[in-house]
Amino acid sequence: MNLSMYNITAPVFVRVLGNLTSVLKKGVAHAEAHKIDPAVLFSARLYPNMFPLVRQVQIATDQAKGCVSRLAGQEPPKFEDNEKTFEELFLRIEKIIEHIESFRAAQIDGSETRKVELKTGGQMRSFEGLPYVMNYVYPNFYFHVVTAYDILRHNGVEIGKGDFLGQL
Repeated sequence: MNLSMYNITAPVFVRVLGNLTSVLKKGVAHAEAHKIDPAVLFSARLYPNMFPLVRQVQIATDQAKGCVSRLAGQEPPKFEDNEKTFEELFLRIEKIIEHIESFRAAQIDGSETRKVELKTGGQMRSFEGLPYVMNYVYPNFYFHVVTAYDILRHNGVEIGKGDFLGQL
């Protein structure tokens, strides 16, 4: 496999989001087995001023869909961020994966120097494609996926590094 902008983004996001889905399903199973309302985990946080589990997943999925869309020169689709249940969250991840899989390598390859602009923290930011992926998207994507994992683990869900990494 040649290293390409497509290969370092789309398949990576699909794999990690699939692993995240598995981890979240283990969270639901844990809640049911311990007679805990799954909503407790859904809204759990590591610390009061941190985002809850649902928001961690929303941000991670936004990073993935935004990245492939922008690298392909398209506007990312908008989501309402109004999921209230794990089932709705699973549907969101599924829609994001479908969106990512709708792109072909030819749409993304060669975007290393493509100008990418986005508004974050109330200000416009400008990147070239490769630095956008490596210095902005990856750190944000993995931060929020790991935080979602950590929230579940902190709440007693029996998951480990293998669950996070998935099948290698």
